Amino acid sequence: MPAADSPQNTVTERKFRTRPHWLRAAVAGAVTALIVGVPTDIVDTALFSREVPVRWWEYPVFGATVLLTAAWFGIQAPPRSEERPTKTYAGVALAVFAVGCPVCNKLVVAALGVSGALGIWAPIQPILAVVSLALLTMAVTYRWRRRDCSDDTCTTDLAAVR
Repeated sequence: MPAADSPQNTVTERKFRTRPHWLRAAVAGAVTALIVGVPTDIVDTALFSREVPVRWWEYPVFGATVLLTAAWFGIQAPPRSEERPTKTYAGVALAVFAVGCPVCNKLVVAALGVSGALGIWAPIQPILAVVSLALLTMAVTYRWRRRDCSDDTCTTDLAAVR
């Protein structure tokens, strides 16, 4: 049996610690794709339909939202994390409003009417998309900078890159 601080044990522990993060990232990306894509009908299903076709910029926003959310979940959490995933949740929620059909959103139609949804809400949606992606990018960057490097896995990762 290797000693607790042996290189063999460190490698085994590192493999164990990184695998669940990749799996967690993949699952989070898939769940985000379903949560954002299905109700907004970017992922075409029989469950929902859109009155306004998907605009060209909604696909990259959808893809970036999925990738950034998966990245956030894939990064090892900081030690004894006091971090709250508020920016991540807010970013995903804003993405749903940003890429959703303007006249399919019952709240917007109730507040502004159909003409207001097309004339006021639709032009605001790209701004919501930028804010959403900015929040998600900040959350990923913050988590990356505060990740747990206590077992020297970060220096090993940097050495592999060089």
